[in-house]
Amino acid sequence: MKNSIFNYTLPSLGKTLEENGFKKYSAKQIFNWIYEKNVLDFALMTNISKELKLFLNENFIINSLNMLVSEESHDGTIKLLFMLDDKRTIETVLMPQKYGQSVCITTQVGCKMACKFCASGLIKTERNLETHEMVLQILAINLLLKEKYKNDPDSPRARVSHVVVMGIGEPFDNFDNVWNFVNIINDDYGFNIGARHITVSTCGVVPKIKEFADLQSQVNLAISLHAPNNEIRNKLMPINKAYPVEKLMDAIKYYIQKTNRRITFEYILIEDVNDSEDNARELAKLVKGINGYVNLIPYNEVEENPFKRSTKIGQFFSVLRKLNVNAILRKEYGIDINAACGQLRAKREGIIKNEI
Repeated sequence: MKNSIFNYTLPSLGKTLEENGFKKYSAKQIFNWIYEKNVLDFALMTNISKELKLFLNENFIINSLNMLVSEESHDGTIKLLFMLDDKRTIETVLMPQKYGQSVCITTQVGCKMACKFCASGLIKTERNLETHEMVLQILAINLLLKEKYKNDPDSPRARVSHVVVMGIGEPFDNFDNVWNFVNIINDDYGFNIGARHITVSTCGVVPKIKEFADLQSQVNLAISLHAPNNEIRNKLMPINKAYPVEKLMDAIKYYIQKTNRRITFEYILIEDVNDSEDNARELAKLVKGINGYVNLIPYNEVEENPFKRSTKIGQFFSVLRKLNVNAILRKEYGIDINAACGQLRAKREGIIKNEI
């Protein structure tokens, strides 16, 4: 069975070529054609030999994702629903920013973490995405942007510049494929997206946080915290029963010690659940002395879940600032097009009602 060329990092492709009698440097030529020039046909790669083209055609495919739905928000956010080869569906979101084009990618079909507030938690976990299924999300957005900016192809906005691994799924539950994906998009001969322009999020898989720390990468880490104590977090996020707040914070401190990188705490504000002034003071105490900041997120309501958007966001933010917590209020993107994680897929599959 042929393998997707997008499953290969530059070193792994070079090794495969070398093992089959070809020059290792040919991997750089192939990467350049695919990722820089968007040439998706081996036959059109003019600086590689006929023998290598034959080998590539016999052993690899240059595949793509089947786009089912594309929705654009009034704020420029674009959400795409893709069908995979096995007919399962995933979501990808493009969020235009002042600093560039940011893309949020999916890492799993469904999510077994079952966070109570999340639309992804409504979707049955089916499998991990392979590396190529993540890489192809970026490629699809790049091709979309190439068409959008065809009159200005050299514009920095004609390519993806930032990636957040925060879509459907728990990235650290698919650690090896996610790390291969990161290496491909970060590679100078790949998409050449800087490590500090890539952020990976986790809801708190403690052993993988430590494994990620040991890599000593410049890739950013975000923690989906959403509660300042075990009592609230146990109700919202089942993973907290395996890795309670104390263990999570120890892993975060280990990460910072190993990498000297700042961390992001994601905190969705839910009415009368985690948004009181006492909760804010407790959160401030929890993150005190840690090199990081709190990203406050207004809740995007899902009718099938009982939670409501907080009406106390301003007060919560004010308490954090008074206690000298580095905090920001995240700008919302694509609220009119089901842009929150899992919403478009769940809506299409009838899990979320159409009016949402």
